[in-house]
Amino acid sequence: MTEDNNKTAGAKPRQARTGLTSTGARKASAKSNRSRAREFALQALYQHLVGRNDPTEIDHFTRDLAGFHKADAAHYDALLHGSIEGAEQLDALIRPLLDRKFEEISPIEHAVMWIGVYEFQHCLDVPWRVVLNECIELAKEFGGTDGHKYVNAVLNGLAPQLRAAEVEADRASGKART
Repeated sequence: MTEDNNKTAGAKPRQARTGLTSTGARKASAKSNRSRAREFALQALYQHLVGRNDPTEIDHFTRDLAGFHKADAAHYDALLHGSIEGAEQLDALIRPLLDRKFEEISPIEHAVMWIGVYEFQHCLDVPWRVVLNECIELAKEFGGTDGHKYVNAVLNGLAPQLRAAEVEADRASGKART
């Protein structure tokens, strides 16, 4: 089926070389620059996890994708390079909350969890509930049928450890779901 046939059949075209297909869960016009940065970081991290491609090459490729100019480039840089450089430490935090081996986790879910844990640790200007919601939305949009539930469980389990004061303040005010 050609790309033109895909358009007429209502199918979504795939992002070039990433293997990721957006379901269009959120309208593009409603996405913030940071949400877009997370999407591009997810695509780049997917390439890293699946293809073990060089981070610099992934970065150059991703910056050339349509729509990148609408993303928060600094946030994208932090997520991509911070997640790859801190992969061992991120995985060490995630691993105790898994009910299976990392090899059995979808690379999409793995990358989304990296983004969430990285943001919990390094993006303190982003409220923990926003981090959690954004990661759930990424998993819904790009992941498998129930992948977002798994991401939610893991990140919700880490939030009290990584953002203790913030989560406790939300609990005290009745806002927390943990």
